[in-house]
Amino acid sequence: MILRKKGVLIRVERSVQFDHEHREKRNMLKVATAECFTHGLIAREIHAFSQGYEGEFGCCYLSPDHESNLTSDKLKPDISVVCGIFVPTLSGLKNNLKINAPQPYKVIKGVKVYEENYDKQVAVLMANAVREISKADIGIGTTAGVGRGGIAISTNEFTIVTTSGYYANLTAPCSSQLLKRQEQGVKKALDLFFAVLNDDMGKIMDYDDISLKMNSN
Repeated sequence: MILRKKGVLIRVERSVQFDHEHREKRNMLKVATAECFTHGLIAREIHAFSQGYEGEFGCCYLSPDHESNLTSDKLKPDISVVCGIFVPTLSGLKNNLKINAPQPYKVIKGVKVYEENYDKQVAVLMANAVREISKADIGIGTTAGVGRGGIAISTNEFTIVTTSGYYANLTAPCSSQLLKRQEQGVKKALDLFFAVLNDDMGKIMDYDDISLKMNSN
């Protein structure tokens, strides 16, 4: 399979299409998140959307006609958020997600602080761990210390890795910058999540800072 990104050809040896046949038979898609800088908001948003909650109890980032929402009623599954875990600390990674995480750049009151390259690596570990532990179909991991942070979306077939796209520094905190990074991260994760459900690889690869890795089953 060939994907094109900004004029560059990217070869993927196996198809990255989601297993819709299996999903239709179950009629339920299970999602789990392990979140740091997004504070559990991705899980809350997907849950509110899937349950159809409205008003102040409903979605903050999504709406019924949001451009990221599922485009095919035939393939639209029931979505169940199995769990949404807020994991800001190094001990939380080790004790709850059973992750042997790399040593952080800094630890602040137990909170792990990585630089961007490590944030992306740890986000992948978080996404895979929460998916496997909860037996979900899709796992989402987020973490951010110094830089744009890391966001990972993991399925059985592949893992998407990216950043929030906005720089902030947890060691010299500016609340407005941290909030902006969080908002950008939540929006981007949701956009990519629905692109995965839509099998819209073109939209996924439109982002400049995307990497896609095939998972060995």
